[in-house]
Amino acid sequence: MDAQAPLARTAALSHTETRLVIWGMLLPVFMSSLDQTILASALPTIGRDLGDVHSLPWLVTAYLIASTAVTPLYGKISDIHGRRLTVLIALSAYMAGSIVCLAAPNMLTLICGRALHGLGGGGMASMGMVVLGDLAAPKDRGKYYAYFSATYTTAGACGPALGGFIADHLHWKVIFALGMAMGVVALALTFKLLRRLPRHERYHRLDVIGAALIMAASTSFMLALNLGGARYPWLSPPILVLAALALIIGTAFVARLLTAPEPLIPLSILRDPIARCAFLMNSFGWGSIIGLNIFLPIYLQSVIGLSPTGAGLSLMVLMVAVNASAGISGQFYGRMTRYKTIPMFGMVLAIAAVATLAVEAESLTPLTFEVLIALIGIGFGPIPPLSSIALQNTVAAHQFGAAVGTMNFSRTLYATILIAIFGAMVLSGVPAGPGALAGSAAEGFRRVFFAAAASFTVALVGLLLLEEKPLKSNLPAG
Repeated sequence: MDAQAPLARTAALSHTETRLVIWGMLLPVFMSSLDQTILASALPTIGRDLGDVHSLPWLVTAYLIASTAVTPLYGKISDIHGRRLTVLIALSAYMAGSIVCLAAPNMLTLICGRALHGLGGGGMASMGMVVLGDLAAPKDRGKYYAYFSATYTTAGACGPALGGFIADHLHWKVIFALGMAMGVVALALTFKLLRRLPRHERYHRLDVIGAALIMAASTSFMLALNLGGARYPWLSPPILVLAALALIIGTAFVARLLTAPEPLIPLSILRDPIARCAFLMNSFGWGSIIGLNIFLPIYLQSVIGLSPTGAGLSLMVLMVAVNASAGISGQFYGRMTRYKTIPMFGMVLAIAAVATLAVEAESLTPLTFEVLIALIGIGFGPIPPLSSIALQNTVAAHQFGAAVGTMNFSRTLYATILIAIFGAMVLSGVPAGPGALAGSAAEGFRRVFFAAAASFTVALVGLLLLEEKPLKSNLPAG
């Protein structure tokens, strides 16, 4: 069969069927986001039960490394073999991880189970956006984007509270039993609802060499970032070796992209200026939000003086504002010719708000803080749906999975880099000893907030360079 011939498409779904498929995909998205944060509050309990406190960070790191490294691979597989099979593979890997975690007698086994979780979670998180591209034309995509955004951010925000409750009142392994239960439901929904999903896959060869190279390079790089400054000095031999491996293997991956007959990431995507702008907006915008989401609770406790619970509750304003702003703006994009106007004003507002956080880092009141992070969320909210819409509007349907996988990979990798930079900024110049962080934290967080503003500014540049190409109002024929 012709390698470029698309498979026959199923009949178009009705509006009711479309909504059912979307609701069915929300559960895997919810699971992937929840799994990133649900262990946070349960980690001390797990460490005590297994008698290994020092390895606890690897329960989070193993998940993030695995999910990040595998994301581009899922996108390509979905373009070759279809969305339904790809989601089933991701869910199966996730459930295998849950089984390993449930049976884990020691920390090493539990870390391996979490790595399996990541291999599944990387696909579960990205495939929701890919499936949405098969269901809604770019002009209509914004209407549905809010469902996925709200699901993803709400699950991430609720994770620590749910994990803490389970660890306190039940047993921490119930967390993985809950994941198994949700996985069974998600498998049933996926198996049934995605049967009639429109088909855009084509017969390709999977670039196994390219997939292995990008996974090895990103794993080496993320290990260097996670271990550097924590377990080993930044200039120590282990970190330098990991960094060198990442550079060498990364260079080999670029060479593979340029020479492979069918590279893992199609060059047509990388050459498309609209796709590049979408990647820039999404990565640098979300990178700042993810970094702030991690470091703002520390700021609230060490500088403002809030309790851990109070800090967590205060931060919910940011995610509520992001969700509300993304949902509202998404309703307007399909009706506007100049659809960049709203997000441009929004990004200027977000940059101004986070810069004010930096300037007033030492003297903010809790009320002023809440207002500022609400403005950050309102300002940034229009960016995620627009970057997704712009990407779908410019990429061929049979390459959309690879495009979304590339965007999610670049976003997560950049966020990991930014988090490492933020951590170095907070700890820079902090003397050893109890109370040292609290005594010099304000200046460190000032640097963090200015860096977040700079990252937002890069996202704004990507938005300004984005061509306002008319949004397509119909789904592709193949």
